[in-house]
Amino acid sequence: MIDFSFTEEQLMIQKLAREFAQKEIAPRIRDLDRAQTFDRNILKKMAELGLLGLTIPEEYGGVYCDYITLGLVCEELEYVDTSLRVILSVHIGLNSLTLLTWGNDEQKRKYLIPQAKGEKIGTFGLTEPNAGSDAVAIETKAEKKGDYYVLNGEKMWISLADVADHFIIFAWTDWEKKKRRDHSGMSAFIVERGMKGLETGTIHNKLGIRAGNTGSISLNDVEVPKENLLGEEGEGFKIAMFALDQGRYTVAAGATGLIRACLDFSVKYANERKTFGVPIGYHQLIKEMICQMAVDYEISRLLYLKAGWLKNKGIRNTRETSMAKYYACEAAERAASNAVQIYGAYGYSDEYPVERFYRNAKGAQIYEGSREIHKILQADYALGLRVDKPLRCNLPPYKG
Repeated sequence: MIDFSFTEEQLMIQKLAREFAQKEIAPRIRDLDRAQTFDRNILKKMAELGLLGLTIPEEYGGVYCDYITLGLVCEELEYVDTSLRVILSVHIGLNSLTLLTWGNDEQKRKYLIPQAKGEKIGTFGLTEPNAGSDAVAIETKAEKKGDYYVLNGEKMWISLADVADHFIIFAWTDWEKKKRRDHSGMSAFIVERGMKGLETGTIHNKLGIRAGNTGSISLNDVEVPKENLLGEEGEGFKIAMFALDQGRYTVAAGATGLIRACLDFSVKYANERKTFGVPIGYHQLIKEMICQMAVDYEISRLLYLKAGWLKNKGIRNTRETSMAKYYACEAAERAASNAVQIYGAYGYSDEYPVERFYRNAKGAQIYEGSREIHKILQADYALGLRVDKPLRCNLPPYKG
C-alpha cells in the first residue's frame, strides 16, 4: 500500500532546501540569468547543507535520505530556478547513484565519497553532437591498450561540463558491434578532470537555464586506467539507461516545482491586477488557466511520488519514472505559457519571473529523453511491446 504521508525528517529537509533556495538564490537569480553566469559558490553552500550527498549512504560520505526526499528537494530548488535542480539531476541522479549501484567498492571510496561530501562534482557524458535520443549512435571510442583504455570522441550538451571533476563517459569498446547497432559493445568509464587530452567548454546564449553551466567535453587520446571501467565491459548501455531512470526522476520532481511556481505567481498577480473594474482572477478564462495549473501540479506530484516510492522499495520503475517525467515536463511548459499569458505584456519581460519559467520549461521537454521518446515508451508499455527485465544492478532499496 502506497503511503505518501511525509516523515518529520522529510519535511525538515524539504524546509531546509526551500529556505536555502529562497534566501541564497531567489534574490539574485534574475541577475545570474541575465549574465548567463553559473555561481560556483552555490555548490559549496549545497555541500555544507548535505544536499550533494542526499541519497548516498553514510559509509560513502552521504546523509542517506530516501528517494522521495530527493524528489521533494528537487521540487523546492526548481521552484526558484531550474539551474539549481539540474545540479542534483547530474551530480546525484545521473552520476552518484550510478556509481553507488554499479561501482565496485574501490571506485565508490575513491570517487563517490568526495562527491557525496561535495568536495568533488560529478556529471554524465552520453549525448554527442550527432547522438541524443538515439544513444546507440554515439561515436566515442575506447580502445584497450595494456592497462589503459584510450578514449577519443566529443560529448555535447553536458550539464556542469565546465564545472565537474568526475565524468561518467560512454564509449564503444567493440566497434564491430557499433556497426550492427548492438549496444552490448558499449562501455562506461570514470574519467577525471586533469587527465591528459580531456578538455571542456561552456555553451553560451541558450534559450533557458542560463544560470546553469552547460558545455562540451572533448576526449583526445585520453588514457583511462582499466580500473576506471564502470561495471563490466559491454554494460555501458544498461548503465546509461539505469542512470536515466534516476535523472528523469529528478527532472519530473523539478518540473513539478516549476508548475507550482507558475501557479503561485499567477494567483498572486490575478488577485492584484484589475481589468474592467475587477481583479483578472474573476474572469473565467483566467480561472481556466489557473485551474489547469492546479490540476497539473497535483497529478505531476503524485506521479513522481509514486516513482520515488518504487525506488525506495528497490523496484525497477522505468515506466513510472518515464510517465512522471513526460507528464510533468509537458505540464510545466503549459503552466509557464499560461503564466506568461496571465501576466500579459509584463509576462514578456524579465521584470517578472514567469518569462524565465517559460524559457526554462522548454528544455525539460528535450533533455533526459525528449517528449517524443517518452510517448513511444508509454505507448510500447501499453501495447505490450516493452516489458522491463531486472537489471544486473537495481537501485539499492532505502533502508533508513
